[in-house]
Amino acid sequence: MGLFYGDLTPDIRRLMIEEIDMDVASENISLSRWLTQGGQGNWPDLLKRAATEGSDVTLATEIRRGNHLVERYQKRKPKSNEYTWAAVPHNGHEVLAEIEFNNYFCRALCRHAIENRIPRLEIYRAKAAMQPRPESQEKIGTLIDPLTVLTDLRASVGSATALGIPAGPGTGLTLRIPRVGTF
Repeated sequence: MGLFYGDLTPDIRRLMIEEIDMDVASENISLSRWLTQGGQGNWPDLLKRAATEGSDVTLATEIRRGNHLVERYQKRKPKSNEYTWAAVPHNGHEVLAEIEFNNYFCRALCRHAIENRIPRLEIYRAKAAMQPRPESQEKIGTLIDPLTVLTDLRASVGSATALGIPAGPGTGLTLRIPRVGTF
């Protein structure tokens, strides 16, 4: 089950595609170590197709259907310069799709907010969590500056953002335009 993107409009989809194209043109698109070589080659098209007419769920389906995930990948050992092999999680296609689609959605929503002079965006839970993390719960309802978040997201392609927005995989958190009277 994917995230509920309440503000996923045709305009937001257009801005998502512009953000993807910008990353492709600057050779700054995130190519996960979880993707096969073919998956990396198809990644921009998979993202753009999901942004055009789908969601993180359709992106996950395409990743799985196309056998675009490796079974194991090299991972740096904590507090070491050595590497080890790690298995991609059984739901890796869903995790990867949710992270990447949500990042582009948030970037597009930030641009939309800036262009339309919406001063703040709101962090909300877009997917039910059986045992929500306390740090995720604390973020819900927080109002944030769209330019600050957009700058952070663009600077953090392929890695965690400095601001922690959107929050990590599995949190179910994303952004939305605040409801009337909240900013």
